[in-house]
Amino acid sequence: MYKNIIVGLSIVSLVNCNAQKETTKQTTTQQATIVNETPLKKDGNIIYFSEGENKFLPEFQMNVTFKGIAEDSRCPKGTQCVWAGVAVANIEFMSITSRPMILQFSTAEVKGKDYHKTQSFNGYTISLKELTPYPSAQEGAKSLSGKYKIAIEITKDDSQNQSTMR
Repeated sequence: MYKNIIVGLSIVSLVNCNAQKETTKQTTTQQATIVNETPLKKDGNIIYFSEGENKFLPEFQMNVTFKGIAEDSRCPKGTQCVWAGVAVANIEFMSITSRPMILQFSTAEVKGKDYHKTQSFNGYTISLKELTPYPSAQEGAKSLSGKYKIAIEITKDDSQNQSTMR
């Protein structure tokens, strides 16, 4: 009796595993299609991304995804502010030998806060070069959600300082 129950549960488990594999294959195929549809836009060493865009960069052996904007407190065009403000972009990096890691890049280096324009990942130095569009006085930053574009520069880290590697 117990053998029949164990055999029955084993068969149900195997069927469920197969269904999960098929779902994973379909999802992977859809993601690969999205990656291949976006051509790499490069200007020298600068690579451009739209919000939500994912690219595999074969020359660096890494996958990069512009996840979105975590904060945009930049002073809107046409207004006067006490502080210029800062915008922070969440960018996910994953090399062929590492797990995904989300790094935050800001439009300004701010002492006392964790705002950095440049960071290291897997032996490369990555710098945020541009973040557009700039908020306007009429619309503000909230209306820009989904419209952001960034430009990053990736260079080989010559210092080989392992303490700053992520």
